[in-house]
Amino acid sequence: MTKVYAGARLRLLRQERGLSQAGLARVLSISPSYLNQMEHDARPLTVPVLLRLTEAFGVDPGFFSRRESARLLADLTEALAEEVSAGRVRAADLARLAQEQPELAGTLVEYGRRNAALTERLAELSGGRAGVAPAGPRSPHEEIREFFYRRQNYLHDLDVAAEQLARSLGIGPGEALPALAARLEERHGVRLADGCEVLHRYDPARRELRLSGRLRPGQRAFRMATQVALLEYAEELSALAAQDFAADTDAWALARIGVAHYVAAALLLPYGVFHGAAQELRYDIERLTDRFGLGYETVCHRLSTLQRPRLRGVPFSFVRVDRAGNMSKRQSATGFHFSRAGGTCPLWNVYEAFAAPGRIHVQIAAMPDGRRYLWTARTVTRHQGGWGEPRKTFAIGLGCELRHAGRLVYSDGLDLSHRAAATPVGMGCRICERLDCPQRAVPPLGQRLAFDENSSTFVPYPVAEQPGT
Repeated sequence: MTKVYAGARLRLLRQERGLSQAGLARVLSISPSYLNQMEHDARPLTVPVLLRLTEAFGVDPGFFSRRESARLLADLTEALAEEVSAGRVRAADLARLAQEQPELAGTLVEYGRRNAALTERLAELSGGRAGVAPAGPRSPHEEIREFFYRRQNYLHDLDVAAEQLARSLGIGPGEALPALAARLEERHGVRLADGCEVLHRYDPARRELRLSGRLRPGQRAFRMATQVALLEYAEELSALAAQDFAADTDAWALARIGVAHYVAAALLLPYGVFHGAAQELRYDIERLTDRFGLGYETVCHRLSTLQRPRLRGVPFSFVRVDRAGNMSKRQSATGFHFSRAGGTCPLWNVYEAFAAPGRIHVQIAAMPDGRRYLWTARTVTRHQGGWGEPRKTFAIGLGCELRHAGRLVYSDGLDLSHRAAATPVGMGCRICERLDCPQRAVPPLGQRLAFDENSSTFVPYPVAEQPGT
């Protein structure tokens, strides 16, 4: 077995959990000196230690592999794009930094984003880019995506609490509405009413929750479950948001809403029951939506959160994109990297889904770092119901590493061992390492292009040969 030296990632995990070396050593049943040696790569991570880390923190063992630094490396490349393009920074140096010093790499990523935001702001003030809105280091929505990513898209204490509440209320698959209505009225004195001009509106003074008459039963249940979460777990939501954000900031408020949505899904899809159904149905999403009476997107998002220690589901990555390639949601229980700049890969099957709405598309995707994923994608459409009113159409993508694919019904009939069958997908054209991709939209970073008036190539941005090659 290959020895795993991952001291930097082990130290980062400990610091993110707010533990001292002595505290983590107690969790792992080892001495502080032994832990110190592992954090400084004087000793490798052993199998027993990896298993205890998985059980205690719900992280996949792959978190400690060298390939896990691919996401951080892509972030670095994006943040330092100009330096890489100008040749002032070498890609090999960034790769080594991401692997050996992830804390420093993360700091550089943050400074790179701030620099980009300040540059944009200065350009706007000088008239160079009129109409560009002021930008901070990251938008609140981007902060929330990172908030859930740091927690492996799983909130253990609230997930368990929601499961216990669902059990006490007697919530069964597809039968949540009466139980939630009774809980709101009996516990909180909240009355339900129809006739809302938006999807829902809660009036704290009148203790009234109004729901749009156009909401389907599953959507009504989700809004009601969210209100239960906001009322019953207000202190917990605020405390969890305050771990990362200052109180009463936009990111703090958005974190409370995001966590309330998480609790609502955990209430309607209790962990044990939903995990058992997912295993039984081999993660057949449409059959799960039928069984639980909830929408395709809600079920996919809940599948991406099944990371409870000792009862883990398939570690999924979840995305929602529109026709223009805008990614409005992305969560991951794995190290899959979603590009923040330059768009995503046009060869990804989430875009193919728009060509055949309502049908599930399956793809084996090969990433530049060698990892392969099984991705499913399907469109979902929302509209207010009236003729001529605008609709919202998204593609929902759910993917996992190919080593888990055999647990999914979508792998049936696929040759998972044949590497040539995989579609070469990148992390976005701006930072993609695939120099021979015919679909590339922008030149590769840090490469000199070949310009020849006497020839042309199928590849839109041919790279010049390096001296000595």
